[in-house]
Amino acid sequence: MNFYTVARGIVKLIMSCLYRIETKGLENIPKEGAVLLCANHIHNLDPPLVGITMKRPVVFMAKEELFKVPILGKIVRKANAFPIKRGKADREAIRIGLKTLREGKVLGIFPEGTRSRTGELGKGLSGVGFFALRSDATVIPCAIIGPYKLFRKVKIIYGNPVNFNKLKDKNASIEEATELIMTHIREILIQYK
Repeated sequence: MNFYTVARGIVKLIMSCLYRIETKGLENIPKEGAVLLCANHIHNLDPPLVGITMKRPVVFMAKEELFKVPILGKIVRKANAFPIKRGKADREAIRIGLKTLREGKVLGIFPEGTRSRTGELGKGLSGVGFFALRSDATVIPCAIIGPYKLFRKVKIIYGNPVNFNKLKDKNASIEEATELIMTHIREILIQYK
C-alpha cells in the first residue's frame, strides 16, 4: 500500500468524525483517463476533502510556500502534490500539470489561486483555461460548500463535464476557457447553497 492510500484512509476517518460530509455527482467523474478537476477554494481543508471523496487519486497543484514548511512540505509532496509559484508563469508547474494529464491522471486545481476570504467565488486565473485547451482531459467543475464548522455539513458537488468542443473549434482564448469553467462552478454553487 502506498503513502497516498494510507494517508487518504487516515484523513477520511478523521474528517468523517469532525464533519458531516455530503458528496454528490461522483458518477460524473470518468473511471479512467485524464481529468482536470476544478474546484472553488474556501478552506485549507479543501484539498484533503476532495482527496477523500474522489475514488481516484488526485495530483494537486499547490502553492510553493507549503513545500517549505519542514514536516508539512514532505507530507504534501508524498500526497501527490507539486508546487506552483504564484503570481507568475511557472513553466515547471505547467510541464508537470500537462504530464500528469498526458499520463491519464486526475489533476486537481483551485482556479482562484487562493482561498476566498468571503466564501464567494473569485476570478479564475488563466492557468486552468490553459490546461483545459491544451489537453484532452475531461474537465469536471466542483463546488465545495461549507462552512467548515465542527459536526456540521460540508458539501462537495462534482458537476457534469464541461464541453469544450465549441471553444476548441473556434480557437478560443485561455481567458474564455477559464470563464466557462468558473461559470459552471458558479452554477453549482447557486444550485446547492
